[in-house]
Amino acid sequence: MQPSRAREAGKAKSTPKTIVLGVTGSIAAYKAAELTSSLVKRGYSVHVVMTRAATKFITPLTLQTISRNPVHFEMFEPAKDWEIEHISLAQRADLVLVAPATANFICKLASGLADELLAATILATKAPVLIAPAMNAGMYENPIFQHQMKFLQSFGYFFVEPDTGRLACGASGRGRLADIPKIIHALEQVIYPANDFEKDLTGRRVLITAGPTREPLDPVRFLSNYSSGKMGFALAEAARKRGAEVILVSGPTNLEPPDAVELIAVQTAEEMFNAVVERFPGVDVVIKAAAVADFRPRVKAESKIKKQETLVLELERTPDILAYLGKHKKHQILVGFAAETERTLKNAEEKLSRKNLDLVVANDLTEEGAGFEGDTNIVTFLYPGGAAVSLPKMNKKELAGLILDEVAKLLTAKRDHFRN
Repeated sequence: MQPSRAREAGKAKSTPKTIVLGVTGSIAAYKAAELTSSLVKRGYSVHVVMTRAATKFITPLTLQTISRNPVHFEMFEPAKDWEIEHISLAQRADLVLVAPATANFICKLASGLADELLAATILATKAPVLIAPAMNAGMYENPIFQHQMKFLQSFGYFFVEPDTGRLACGASGRGRLADIPKIIHALEQVIYPANDFEKDLTGRRVLITAGPTREPLDPVRFLSNYSSGKMGFALAEAARKRGAEVILVSGPTNLEPPDAVELIAVQTAEEMFNAVVERFPGVDVVIKAAAVADFRPRVKAESKIKKQETLVLELERTPDILAYLGKHKKHQILVGFAAETERTLKNAEEKLSRKNLDLVVANDLTEEGAGFEGDTNIVTFLYPGGAAVSLPKMNKKELAGLILDEVAKLLTAKRDHFRN
């Protein structure tokens, strides 16, 4: 199989997606710092545009430092490099996010006014616009405001509903800026919509493993690792969007499972092994993104081990799930991950061959922006026959799409092989 599609996709993804973040004059503007930081950590290039009122609540310098890009707020700043500011930002954006968005700004937007930089940028852009309102509950419930919000929605603007709770004025009600994770989730639903993908996995059953495993040492302690499960959950969500029936076998995580995915929660490597092996004959694809503990205590203490000067643990191997699947696979496509700290490509090549994989996704845990817990990854795809494609740092949702591109290609190649 020639990995040309992965190579081309990797080049296309080398530039991170650009978010133009609009900040308006709400007390919730201070949350723009956390929002900017979260977006940058997820691999986005963030360019902040502030209204003059917003600068009264949070300084441009704060957001410039966090975003690592200039912050814009003057409508008539001298042009830089012959670029008109609001046109340049409008063309650069993959998505415009306004958070927080005041009632005044939303109503201004609905009227088509462009009397300051942020409104002019939105009026000029062809990128999707996502708005996160923040205001007094009375303002939010006002029928004039509701009409203006629905009017914008009718033209394709997206909204993140505000939360209900205690507001800055001391009252309680709906109007508080949505939590940062909720805003980011909404952003990624817009920027990676389901219809971006062909339904090329329709009719396929895909089993994905995610997260760490925990091997109990005594009733209160266990051996584990730093895996967050983010890569496996991103794969499950992307596979479901592409039409697959998805089984997600996950160790302990703090993540919400994607909609319409069968979640099987496990704790230990033995439990994950049993869950995967039981379902293996009935699936078309297995993607092993879980970080399974290689060892477990030979004996679990019945009571809490007391503090002592030294402690010797006797460990034994856990079941090798991937090796079992590689030995017993028939029609299935098998994808593994190789998270390494040294000799990354060499170790990954050996794993690809030894475990009879169709594709291995290798990453060096020592690289900044790669590995466990983070929202980005830096990987190399390795294929049987020695071909390899190195990809730049990217959001794990983007990477999930590229991995599934390769899975779809492998399934097509296998289907064509059996036809011939």
